[in-house]
Amino acid sequence: MPEFSAPNEIRIIRTYDAPVQAVWDAWTDPAQVAQWWGPRGFTLTTHSKDLRIGGTWRYTMHGPDGTDWPNKTTYHVVEPLQKLVYDHGATDDTPPLFRVTVLFEEVDGKTRMDMTMALENAEAAAQTRQFIRHANGDSTWDRLAEYLGKRLADQDKFVINRSFEAPLEVVFEMWTRPEHLARWLPPTGMDMRFLRADIRTGGESLYCMSNAAITMYGRAHYEEIRRPDLLVYTQQFCDENENVARHPMAPVWPETMRTTVQFTAESPGRTRVTVTWEVEGKATAAELAAFLEHRASMTQGWSGSFDKLEAVLGA
Repeated sequence: MPEFSAPNEIRIIRTYDAPVQAVWDAWTDPAQVAQWWGPRGFTLTTHSKDLRIGGTWRYTMHGPDGTDWPNKTTYHVVEPLQKLVYDHGATDDTPPLFRVTVLFEEVDGKTRMDMTMALENAEAAAQTRQFIRHANGDSTWDRLAEYLGKRLADQDKFVINRSFEAPLEVVFEMWTRPEHLARWLPPTGMDMRFLRADIRTGGESLYCMSNAAITMYGRAHYEEIRRPDLLVYTQQFCDENENVARHPMAPVWPETMRTTVQFTAESPGRTRVTVTWEVEGKATAAELAAFLEHRASMTQGWSGSFDKLEAVLGA
């Protein structure tokens, strides 16, 4: 298996549970792209879009802090349902930041999106990678997954991805061994210990998370564990006697959540983790609204845990 990307490139691969026509439409229809384009918290206004070779897409990204980011995209290749090549980040007064190539491929009813951003050199790529991470730019592609799930199947879910510089088996172990999980999974500033851990299909765990101000208990039921690429479990807050409880700081948070974790080898030493969070069972309108309204904070929480996992893997 070759290296994942060249030094001057940033490569992103995602698989969407949607036919390629739906993914292509989400990319190219201005009304649809406005529902997901940009990091969490950003909105989009399209001024004009001419999807053809030599055509341009003029739009403004509106940041959550009120900053406007004008953009002028110029298309170089437009192959419907297969390929887009365009320059990104230009304005009428400034040149583009990089060239993007996006490949769309339907595989077993799903769509594999393979996107490469080509920059001038490795240093520019490293700087852009850091900027994207600081701006939470990768959440754009998570938002696309959420949008497609809602549009095609009326599913309300939260999605987040992170790639780790570690082999598939090593990353899988970090999610399925309690002594590893306790080192990186709890929110920043909290400690975690397992009171009972039976991490296997059909097994259950009881754990405690705490800091100086609060102690929380939770339990997990593992619905499916398929080594080394899949982990599915439901999760509930509870008390120390395992009576079901609610989050102490979010009383309308749904009672039960389902977490699906998919592990994909992007190269021999690089693994992408995709986490999907959904409400399990019946939920009130207020509970569902709380879940949907807190996607930004969920991104922040998972990102903090992922940062700690990166540190553990790099130790």
